[in-house]
Amino acid sequence: MSRLNRTDRPYDIVLFGATGFVGVLTAEYLAAHAPEGLRWAIAGRDELKLKRLRERLPAGTSVGVLRADVSDPASVRRLAEHARVVATTVGPYVSYGEDLVAACADTGTDYLDLSGEPEFVDLTYVRHDARARETGARLVHCAGFDSIPHDLGAYFTVQQLPEGVPLTVDGFVTADAMFSGGTFATALAQLGRGRQVLVAARDRRRHEPRLVGRRVEAPMGAPRFAGEIGSWAVPLPTIDPQVVRRSAKALDRYGPDFRYRHYAAVRHLPVALGGVTAVGALATAAQLPPARRWLSDRLKPGDGPSPEKRAKSWFSVKFVGEGGGRRVFTEVAGGDPGYDETAKMFAESALSLALDELPPTAGQVTTAVAMGDALVGRLRAAGITFRVAASR
Repeated sequence: MSRLNRTDRPYDIVLFGATGFVGVLTAEYLAAHAPEGLRWAIAGRDELKLKRLRERLPAGTSVGVLRADVSDPASVRRLAEHARVVATTVGPYVSYGEDLVAACADTGTDYLDLSGEPEFVDLTYVRHDARARETGARLVHCAGFDSIPHDLGAYFTVQQLPEGVPLTVDGFVTADAMFSGGTFATALAQLGRGRQVLVAARDRRRHEPRLVGRRVEAPMGAPRFAGEIGSWAVPLPTIDPQVVRRSAKALDRYGPDFRYRHYAAVRHLPVALGGVTAVGALATAAQLPPARRWLSDRLKPGDGPSPEKRAKSWFSVKFVGEGGGRRVFTEVAGGDPGYDETAKMFAESALSLALDELPPTAGQVTTAVAMGDALVGRLRAAGITFRVAASR
C-alpha cells in the first residue's frame, strides 16, 4: 500500500449531493461542528442551488462550491482530485455512483457513501478494491443508519467479550421513524434487481480471499421469540449483517469462530407476521414495473418529514453477545435514524477519515475497520448512545 500525497489538495472534505434532503442536513451539521480550519466544500450539479445553500448556513461559515454531475465523468474526476475525502449522498448508487468510486480509487481519495445496496457494494469491490489498495484510498460504504449502528454496535459488543474464543452476537432493531424517500427508492430498486444482486454477490465471492484459520458467519436465521429481550425477532434482509461479517473477517478481535444474526424486534406476534407479509408483498410488487413506478410515486427521493416529526423519532439496536462463559447486553441508540442521525453519522465519518489518526487500511473497508474506536468516540460525543446494559 502506498498512500498518495494528498496534502496539497484544496479541500479536506467535499460533500457531493449537498442540496438533497440528507445532503442539506449533513451540510448544516458540518457547518455547526467542523473544527476551525477545516477546508470543505459542497458539490452538486446545480451551482445556483449550492450557492443558495451556502447562504443559508450560519454567518461566517467558510465553504467552497464545486459543480459536478454524475452524467459528466470528467467533472466527477475533478471532484475526486480536489478532495482528501469525498462524501456522497447521490443515489441510487448502482445507477449513479460507480464513476465517483472509480475516480476516488484511482486518485487515492477516501470515499464515503450512504449506500445500503448490496449489488453496488459488491460491484465496486470487484472493480475498484485492488486499485484503491494501490493508491491508499479507503472506500467506505454504508455510513448512515445502514450500517453504522449495527457494524459499530457489534464491534463495541465484541470488545466487551473475552478474546481468542468463539463468539456469537445477535442484533435486534427497533425504531419509530419515517423512511426517507431515498431509502425507499433504493429498497424498491434492489428488490426489483434480484437476479443482478445474486450475480454480483457470486462474482464478489470469486474475488474475495478465503479466510484461513478462522470462521465468520452471518446466517439469516428464522423468526423466533427472543426471550433474552422479550420480543419476537424477525430476520431483517438488509445489508447490515453482510457489513458486520466483513468487519469480523478483517479483524482478529472477533475471535476464531464468529456468528452474527440480525433481527427486527417486535413486541406482538400479529405485528411480526404482518411485517413479514408486507415485505413479501413489496418484494413481489417490485418485480412489476407498473407497480414499482406506482410505489415510487408514493415517497420520492428528497422528500422528508418536518423537523417536529423528526424530533419525535428514535431508534434502538440491542445486542446480545456470548462467548468464553460471558454474556453481555449492549445498546446503540439515538434520535431520528433516517435523517438527523444519518446526517450526524455521515458527517462524523467524513471528519474521522479526514482528521483522526486511524489504522493503516486501504481498499474497500467497513466503518469498523476503517475508523473503529475513533468513530465510536465521535458518535458518543455527538449524542449517540453506546452502552453496556448488563453482563454476566
